[in-house]
Amino acid sequence: MKSDIRVCSAWRDAHDRPVYTLSETCPDCGSETENTAPAPFDPNDPHGEYRRALKRRRR
Repeated sequence: MKSDIRVCSAWRDAHDRPVYTLSETCPDCGSETENTAPAPFDPNDPHGEYRRALKRRRR
């Protein structure tokens, strides 16, 4: 699930605190924004195959 809320990608350098917005650019500094939601899974997870198999068995 992708979040619509975005955060300024340069907030650590340009702002005192994170700047959240719904647009593609930061309203304060004009830099690009990035998605705030973490990835739902890590494709390089070494145990992901086993975790998904357990979920399938429990259904």
